[in-house]
Amino acid sequence: MLTGEPEYGPDSTSFKVRASADGWETNSHIHVFDHDALVEKLRAGSRATQILSGFRSALQVIAFGGMAGYFRHAWRFGLFFIFPFLMMILGFALSATIAVIPIGTELPALHLLWSVALALCFFIFAFLPFAERFYTLHLFADWRMAVALARMSDPEFNQWLDHCATAARAALSETADEYVISSHSMGSSVAAHVIGTLLERYPDIFAGKRVIFATLGSAILQCALLRPAQLLRSRVGLIARCDNVYWLDVQCLTDAIHFYKVPVVAVCGHGYLRPARMVFIRVKQMLTVEHYRKIKKDFLRVHRQYVLGPDLRAPFDFTLLTAGPRSGSVFAEGGYSKMPGL
Repeated sequence: MLTGEPEYGPDSTSFKVRASADGWETNSHIHVFDHDALVEKLRAGSRATQILSGFRSALQVIAFGGMAGYFRHAWRFGLFFIFPFLMMILGFALSATIAVIPIGTELPALHLLWSVALALCFFIFAFLPFAERFYTLHLFADWRMAVALARMSDPEFNQWLDHCATAARAALSETADEYVISSHSMGSSVAAHVIGTLLERYPDIFAGKRVIFATLGSAILQCALLRPAQLLRSRVGLIARCDNVYWLDVQCLTDAIHFYKVPVVAVCGHGYLRPARMVFIRVKQMLTVEHYRKIKKDFLRVHRQYVLGPDLRAPFDFTLLTAGPRSGSVFAEGGYSKMPGL
């Protein structure tokens, strides 16, 4: 339960939570760094601008070796990469087919006026709403952000990461038994940049602290496999090298939007360092039969389950990982069986 009102800062939101059951009580101070604000800014332009910028980012990912790396290490993630762009190409093809109907039926060129207008109406009022059911333009923005986090050449992104590092340092100055830094999907690249920045500036910032870095459905390699991402790969190495940081990489076989069983530290070029501890979960064990049947074909919904509450008592629970009574490392090993009172 909340123990006070949330505090809204320019770069983060914080609130305090008390969790209790028979025999234990835990007080947590949660700090949220939400990169969705950056994604929303990428989506602020017209649809035409978003589409053109999205395809530009796709070409950059291909040119930087990202697509080849995705299919080499996690072919399902490679399919996830090409999906929104193939979807948009399909829309272009269908619209073009409508536009050239007069040519195919040997009608006078004047008929192109209505066919082109019809094609535009189809694309804008029929295809785009359908494509948005699959979050297509959101994924376009996601890939633009991936390129930005790899290249680190966008001043706005860099400034936001710098502000997050400053706020995170302040949070780490609070007294606590344990510090859990959790991230999901693309947020894992953001977290790696922020933690790496802190280690670069303050090498002893985690000294004497018990720190859990939990990456859930991590997509660090979405950015790190791009050739310009030297800084991100270096920061992954800094995290792996830090003895006070226990890195948990939570993965799920039925989640296609991450790098299942891929050793992120080694792939980033640090095979000689301690790898992240892989923890495997099953969404099917977390939900009722009816609920799982409803979502199992929605790959984006399955991907979000890491940070959503379970229906059942399961080996993994995000709330207990971040605000439960036992260390995140112990919980990852034993789930509820290691929780007192449960």
